[in-house]
Amino acid sequence: MSLKTQILLYLVVLAVFDTIIPVPITALIGIYVWFQKPQWFRAWVDEIFRS
Repeated sequence: MSLKTQILLYLVVLAVFDTIIPVPITALIGIYVWFQKPQWFRAWVDEIFRS
């Protein structure tokens, strides 16, 4: 499975989870990434744009 397919699958799972439980998990993850700038996210973005 390609990286883009995995990302799409994870986003769909998060969207379904967000629909079931009304806590905005994707927004919380976005805020975490925005303020903390974790190393794993930077590596993930670099890998996406390299492929």
